[in-house]
Amino acid sequence: MILVSSCLAGNPVRYNGTSCLNDRIQKLIDENKAIPVCPELLGGFVTPREPAEILGGDGFDVISDKAKVMERSGNDVTELYISGAKKTLALAKEMNSTYVVLKEYSPSCGSKKIYNGKFIGEKRAGVGVTTALLEMNGIKVISEQELEELLD
Repeated sequence: MILVSSCLAGNPVRYNGTSCLNDRIQKLIDENKAIPVCPELLGGFVTPREPAEILGGDGFDVISDKAKVMERSGNDVTELYISGAKKTLALAKEMNSTYVVLKEYSPSCGSKKIYNGKFIGEKRAGVGVTTALLEMNGIKVISEQELEELLD
């Protein structure tokens, strides 16, 4: 079973209450090959919510307590991101997921790039908190772009 970001399944769970529907992901769900998950909602967030970015590193640094996830207003939400990542990992293990498809650029889900922590819309190399925890536990994380390549 594949876990996929809920926003890619068309659920309006992004910080601003929108989705990023991906038809390929919706097809996998319709075929009972994938289950949607939102690490941020599992961590205790609601929709909509304030945007957040990782400051001082990436998801691996957050897990090792060397970086923080901060909202634009300065509120530290690191623990909520870690909680959501742990719950997503538990679900991935329960479903025997060999890989997970998560939304690129998210402070939870980014698998290649995340926002740079300055809230100016710029991205940099790095992974989100959930991606880091999943990868540390041997679960491959790919973005929606890589899924398109995989399925073609």
